[in-house]
Amino acid sequence: MGNFESKITEKLTEEFNLKRFQVENTVKLIDDGNTIPFIARYRKEATGSLNDEVLRELYERLNYLR
Repeated sequence: MGNFESKITEKLTEEFNLKRFQVENTVKLIDDGNTIPFIARYRKEATGSLNDEVLRELYERLNYLR
């Protein structure tokens, strides 16, 4: 993970009050082309059970920061 991506991860972790693994795993799942509904339903273990609303907000903020 580059320094730029690391700073984005830190910012998202802070803004959403999440654990770092939740943000890192969610970003990886999004980058791998998974949809938010798929992640919310089938990847709860990776995201720490984030719901689709939080995932969607995180996705939108990630795109904005990038």
